[in-house]
Amino acid sequence: MAALPETRHTWLNSAPRETTLGRGRPMRGRLGFVLLAGEETADEDIRHMVPDDVGVFFSRTPIDESITVETLAAVGGHLSRASGMLPPNLDAIAYVCTSGSVVVGEANVAKALAQPQPQAKSTSLVTCVVDAMQALGLKKIVVGTPYIDEVNHFEADFLVDRGFDVLDIQGLRILSGIDMCLVEPDDIVKLALEIDRPDADGIFISCSALRTVEVIEEIERRTGKPVVGSNQALVWRMMRLAGIEDRIEGMGRLFREH
Repeated sequence: MAALPETRHTWLNSAPRETTLGRGRPMRGRLGFVLLAGEETADEDIRHMVPDDVGVFFSRTPIDESITVETLAAVGGHLSRASGMLPPNLDAIAYVCTSGSVVVGEANVAKALAQPQPQAKSTSLVTCVVDAMQALGLKKIVVGTPYIDEVNHFEADFLVDRGFDVLDIQGLRILSGIDMCLVEPDDIVKLALEIDRPDADGIFISCSALRTVEVIEEIERRTGKPVVGSNQALVWRMMRLAGIEDRIEGMGRLFREH
């Protein structure tokens, strides 16, 4: 270890003062989010939806550019370290990857995030989605994703196990996580309309990388059904975990009614 430089101004001493320590700039809550390294959509969506007086803090975890069950599973080993890089005294913390939450497992995600942040309520994105769909009373659903079928099958099995009747799940068959961020919102609308069917209670558009929040209202208007998007459900549930009950305009029936 290199020797520290000698100080020349040892006669400079700060006078004792009384200081008031408050809660900091985010007065109503502090939310932490662990994102994938290549994520370009979720952080912007979160900042857009969360009120200005609620703090949002981000950390990232590495992942291979190709999104497969194998690469998603590997992220589980990095979650605790990423959680520990967030500021302390968070009200809630979430892992921001829908399919990754499924593959790693809800309980495993919550446990990993909580290890360095035991004071925070820990959750995963897919847990937020399940809570949102249950709040809307959805049972029979259709699911749209950007994923390859290997990931879709894994997610469909999870949703069935959680009590949903998955009538269909269709993916855009995109392998690159970065490319998922580049899907145009019009293509998300098109996918939602293509997978909708008369016996579906609602539509779930999976993936934090998709720009779904920009078109939730349009899809609900054109289908007459509630729509759950990953980042919409994430912010809704995280705010509720922190005791923040604000309704956000333009984010669908989930925020209007619950």
